[in-house]
Amino acid sequence: NLLFLCYAGALAYKAGARTLVTGVSQTDYSGYPDCRENTMAAMEKALSLGMEVPLTIETPLMHLSKAETWALAEKTGGRKLVDFILERTHTCYLGERGMRHAWGYGCGECPACVLRRQGWEEYAAGACAHA
Repeated sequence: NLLFLCYAGALAYKAGARTLVTGVSQTDYSGYPDCRENTMAAMEKALSLGMEVPLTIETPLMHLSKAETWALAEKTGGRKLVDFILERTHTCYLGERGMRHAWGYGCGECPACVLRRQGWEEYAAGACAHA
C-alpha cells in the first residue's frame, strides 16, 4: 500500500491533484500495519513534505467492516457494482484467480480471502443494511 501511495503521490503531484483515495481498513484487516489510520497519517505527512505541497489521503473504508464495505458498494452503484467487484477484483494474497466463490476469486484460505468471505456472508445474510 505504501509503495502504491508513493507512486500515486508522484502522479498526483505531476497532475496537480492534491487528494489520494485508498481502500485500506483497520476495522477487520489481517494484521498488516500499512492498513492502519496512523500509518496513513504518517504517509500523508511524508508525501506532503516530500512533494512540498499539501497532499491528503482519503480512506473512506477505514472504519467499515468488510460487510459494511459490500453494503456501501451496493448503495453506491447497485447490484451492478457488486457484481463487477465479485467478477473483476480479488484480495487473495496468493493472487489466485482460478477459483470463483460466492464472494469472488481467491484461494479461500489466506487471511485476505477469509476476511472477504466472512464479510460477504454477513452482507449476504442481511446483517448490514442493504441500499
